[in-house]
Amino acid sequence: MWGAVAITYKLACPLAQQDGMGARIVSSAVFFAVGTGLILHVRRALLRELRQIREVAGAAQNVLLRPLPPRVEGLALAAGRLSASRGASVGGDLYEVAATDHGVRVVMGDVRGHGLAAIATVAAVLGSFREAAHDEPELPHVLRRLERALGRHLRERSRAEHPAGGGAVPDCPLAEEFVTVLLLEISQEGEISALNCGHPWPHLLSGGARPLTDAEPLPPLGAFPLPADLSVLHCGQLLPGQALVLHTDGVEDARNAAGAFFPLQAALTEAARSQPISPQGLIRALYAQLLRHAGRLPSDDAALLALRNDRKRVPVQQSEPGRHARTMS
Repeated sequence: MWGAVAITYKLACPLAQQDGMGARIVSSAVFFAVGTGLILHVRRALLRELRQIREVAGAAQNVLLRPLPPRVEGLALAAGRLSASRGASVGGDLYEVAATDHGVRVVMGDVRGHGLAAIATVAAVLGSFREAAHDEPELPHVLRRLERALGRHLRERSRAEHPAGGGAVPDCPLAEEFVTVLLLEISQEGEISALNCGHPWPHLLSGGARPLTDAEPLPPLGAFPLPADLSVLHCGQLLPGQALVLHTDGVEDARNAAGAFFPLQAALTEAARSQPISPQGLIRALYAQLLRHAGRLPSDDAALLALRNDRKRVPVQQSEPGRHARTMS
């Protein structure tokens, strides 16, 4: 349309055929207006396409990282993510909570890298967890299912990206691909069992904040094969009113202008002083503090998941003294 306006003016307008200064000024003004209109039109089209791409990417991420329900089996939940890719809502962090016959099972993970390239790996790991969490009675079997799913995904990517298959040279060699994974299982009695492959340990909030354990984790998935013997770590109980906060390393690794890391434990200790602990309020407060600390988006994706035990009481354990006496009375 803008081209037709310019051609019509040049061919049909008598003023465009004149060589006087006034005619040249008018012609320049007409072509300037046509050029400006063309640039604005292209800009609007590009912005509309970018908005559609972001909506599609956000929808894909929301399908993968489905919004968590506010409560699962007596546990209050909240989660959030902050992508390192400016203007994007996608990243390489993953989390899920599933109420199963074996207890409430939780996964938190971090795919190497961030942005659109990490989505397929997130999909492979999360899809496997959502099936295995219900199918496998033992937590080590769930982790082995995740390892096999990641292995299949990496082999398929290797075939697709191999030059013999017509693929381009990948930006990140598959030999360097890995995923950190933390698996938790919370029983009806509040007992916490864990398997950790290279992921930061969660913090327990009870009057203050402390790491759930200081045990050495296993290597990340994909970096090395899992050992033959996977021993589940028993981390005590999550009592009524207590909360757990899971995070990816993008939270702790956020730096300010002076190069200081984000003081996550201090921020959690401050948040734990407010009772009762609100998972939603806790997530909002931590992200606000993180952004103030860094002054910009973090250099790595940052995900948080908070859960609070809202069960009325922890059932009495069989090993507790006096249980049979109470039962008989």
